[in-house]
Amino acid sequence: MNKAERVAFIIETLNRLYPRPEIPLEHKDAYTMLIAVLLSAQCTDKRVNQITPLLFAKADTPKRMVKLSVEEIEDIIRPCGLAPAKSKAIHRLSEILLEKHNGNVPDTFEELEHLPGVGHKTASVIMTQVFGKPAFPVDTHIHRLMHRWKLSNGKSVEQTERDAKRLFPQQLWNKLHLQIIYFGREYCPARGHNENHCPICSKI
Repeated sequence: MNKAERVAFIIETLNRLYPRPEIPLEHKDAYTMLIAVLLSAQCTDKRVNQITPLLFAKADTPKRMVKLSVEEIEDIIRPCGLAPAKSKAIHRLSEILLEKHNGNVPDTFEELEHLPGVGHKTASVIMTQVFGKPAFPVDTHIHRLMHRWKLSNGKSVEQTERDAKRLFPQQLWNKLHLQIIYFGREYCPARGHNENHCPICSKI
């Protein structure tokens, strides 16, 4: 199988296994999605989904969030890890949204990446999943699988993102990045991966 054939097979397999992948982080709007994605850094989506209802019950808008102290936010989000840094980022970015964006989450990479705690991957998730703009967020699963499938050299997340954008059609990026994440969790884990039982690795 050459690279183009591998890409076509991967897309076909993922569409069959995950025809309608849902966003794994529970949210109701752009702001709650932004906070959920920020909390998901070095934390499982399952844990984030257990914590965000507690946080959003107290503050689900920038206006309400800034009324909480950094310490109050930290107490709630502690199970997500990195709580001191994340709580400061959540509080400050909420202030900035009010000061500069009328309380709304901006829809450009430049403005998103200027917010505290928001790196390129977080901005990419918001751009594609909230605003429907072309982006290909690369998490640990996608980085691992792109290398395992010999579609990228695995040297950096930035290179993996460039390769994914070059190899996969742009109109599929939104769906594909979720499909690959689900596939990585279910069939192609970092540890204990059985190549012979993997629906993709066993064939390419």
